Amino acid sequence: MTEHLSRNARAVVTGAGSGIGRAFALELAARGGRVVCADIDEAGAAATAERITAKGGLALAVACDVSRLEQVEALAEQAAEWFGEEPDLVINNAGVGAGGKRIGEISMDDWHWVMGVNMWGVIHGCHVFAPRLRRLPQAGIINVCSTASFAAAPSMGPYNASKAAVLAVSETLAAESTGSGLKVTALCPTVVKTNIFASGRIDDSVTPLMNRWVSLTGVSAEGVARTTLKALDKGRLYVLPQIDARLIWRAKRYVPALYARGAGLLSRFTLAS
Repeated sequence: MTEHLSRNARAVVTGAGSGIGRAFALELAARGGRVVCADIDEAGAAATAERITAKGGLALAVACDVSRLEQVEALAEQAAEWFGEEPDLVINNAGVGAGGKRIGEISMDDWHWVMGVNMWGVIHGCHVFAPRLRRLPQAGIINVCSTASFAAAPSMGPYNASKAAVLAVSETLAAESTGSGLKVTALCPTVVKTNIFASGRIDDSVTPLMNRWVSLTGVSAEGVARTTLKALDKGRLYVLPQIDARLIWRAKRYVPALYARGAGLLSRFTLAS
């Protein structure tokens, strides 16, 4: 069993400028950790770091576009130099949202944007950091997936595909790390109260539906961060922090054909609204 990876961590968090990433950064700092706050939005990363230092913690803000391998490689070097040693916890959280249109109607620009950040960003993070973390007696990687990684919600093709890839990468990395000190956790929430709907490329036709879902079932980013770090400390691979996420998980696995029909009906309702 992994013990206290979330305590006194040397952590790198991508997408730390807001939402779940910021919540992870603040929670890790509260647990005595030093945190490298990385984000394509340098001002957002700096604001998170400032909140940590204002409370007496240690944080470094780094501008990083995770869709570019060379920037993730530079992030790893900056982190190791700042810590004075390798980080022992990496949270690949940076992500974007796009949805509201059917496959064939979604622009290829949106496909490339979403896959570049959500899929390649995590691949880059694992590719760069996993070899470094494997050299440590104990280390962790948290990849932020989504219920979309296994649920394939309608009108969210790029997002679904990107998150399915992240889950597959996480499961592969976990299998490859069996018996080592590297532990992998895949976070699979449904909706979380963040700014992803406002900052993503979400079609206006589905925004009201998503906002209602958030109001009914969404949990705070802070709660998700705490739940996930607890799971990491216990060595758990899968984290489904909400009841609806766990229900969807079971439905997809035990009655997949029925789930697919239900998703089809939801698709008709959503696109007709």
